[in-house]
Amino acid sequence: MRRILLLILLIESIFGINLDLSSEKNISQSIENHKAYFGESLFKGEFKKNRELRYNSNYILNIGDKVSIKLWGAYNYAGELKIDSQGNIFIPKVGVVHLLGVSNKNLKSVVERSVKRVFNSNVSVYANLDSYQAISIFITGKVKKPGLYSALAGDSILQLLDKAGGVINGEGSYRDVAILRNNRVVKRVDLYSFLLDGNLIPFQFHNGDVIKVGNIKNRVEIGGEVEKNYIFEFLTDSISVDEIMKYVAVKPNTTHFIVTKWIDGVEKVTKYPISDRYRISLRNGDKIRFISDYLKNNITIYIDGEHANLHSIMVKKGENLKDLLSKITLTPLSDIKAVQLYRKSIAIKQAKLIKANLKDLEARVMTTGSSTLEEAKIRKEESALILDFIRRASKVKPKGQVIINSSTDLSTVILEDGDRVFIPKKSQVVVVEGEVSLPNAQTFVSGYTVEDYIESCGGFSPRANRERVLIVKKSGRVITYNATSWWSAKSVNIEAGDSILVIGKVDSKDIQITSSITQILYQIAVSTAVVLKAF
Repeated sequence: MRRILLLILLIESIFGINLDLSSEKNISQSIENHKAYFGESLFKGEFKKNRELRYNSNYILNIGDKVSIKLWGAYNYAGELKIDSQGNIFIPKVGVVHLLGVSNKNLKSVVERSVKRVFNSNVSVYANLDSYQAISIFITGKVKKPGLYSALAGDSILQLLDKAGGVINGEGSYRDVAILRNNRVVKRVDLYSFLLDGNLIPFQFHNGDVIKVGNIKNRVEIGGEVEKNYIFEFLTDSISVDEIMKYVAVKPNTTHFIVTKWIDGVEKVTKYPISDRYRISLRNGDKIRFISDYLKNNITIYIDGEHANLHSIMVKKGENLKDLLSKITLTPLSDIKAVQLYRKSIAIKQAKLIKANLKDLEARVMTTGSSTLEEAKIRKEESALILDFIRRASKVKPKGQVIINSSTDLSTVILEDGDRVFIPKKSQVVVVEGEVSLPNAQTFVSGYTVEDYIESCGGFSPRANRERVLIVKKSGRVITYNATSWWSAKSVNIEAGDSILVIGKVDSKDIQITSSITQILYQIAVSTAVVLKAF
């Protein structure tokens, strides 16, 4: 290690090269810290590929433009004529028609007047601009590829800027684009008008015009409860928070904003109520973040199943399940006694537990040895099956159900943000899944036992683990049923809406592996109400 460090120092001292060993980290951090500029996606729209002629009534005809002329009646003629260097076209039997400086909307009437000087009547006229003259435009300033570009006089400024690679982010201005003619500014363009409102006023370019993209001068970084988290540019020395809000689409629940300023090299962070947006101004380099204190005191609950309410509701923090249920409009089919509660935090814990057990199982498979060649062959085949089971099991997503017992006081069940309440529909069905001959749903029969429902599905399959049949009650509560025990049969009462899950046996010579897989199958069945086959 000392030799390597000495070698690096020697190279740096001889060649003046700084070998930054953390360059990859720096590049990664730079990308991670990148903040998008509003408008930077504008030149990903491939404007430069569009070369179609667009009708512009105010376009002024120029030398090199081509017009289509058709005359019919007492005299017939059709042709495409180019405006010559003197600004004229020549129509046989009509003569010279001067078109230089004529607007596109007046083209037909000018041609018509010239025709009528020769033919008093019975000659109809059609005149149309077919193509603009080809011109050259200089593009300079803060664009990626400054240079001289060929264009059509009717091309839009977006097409031309796109040819030059677009504006350089962080350097070029999207709001200060100047068009110069004979060294004088003839038009200024604010691309924000197009980005925000779709406004793009047509402009007729002349040969030799210059498009110059100015430097960005003032910018403010915006984040938080807004639709557009960007760095925004503004033209004046300062801009009010109210004005900036017009650009960023602040979310309705916003209550405050935080402004970060640098005064004499010291960072100053101040929080304001949203009502102060008219009096607080932002300057170049400031940051503003819109926040919602409303969300700190409220949580969102999602409601699914059989009810007549909205599917999401915002309630005060500390709301309990009993109060929430009182706000829900039920239908005649709602089974309020079987209400179910699902929670993200519980789902995460269930997923972590399954993942940990799968990792432990994988480690056992990889480290299990064999004493003979025949046993090694069997182990190899079994390992492949177990690894496939691990792959399938890792894709299972637990639901995170919080079991609500019949004796539970619902006013003690405090809701969390993102909780999902499911109100089942009243059911007269019992579902039988897993290792039975014909898994299906059956109508509920009063007095039927677990064995009766399983027999109605053709009985247990040969792979069924009769000692660990799961009865999932309609409330989500899980009861383990041992079909080999007479006492167990007497203790389980099947109700309408219940599910019977028959887990399969695990065929493995290793007792520990068998136990692990059985435990994982049980966890998956309990957390997802799904029976996953082992192998």
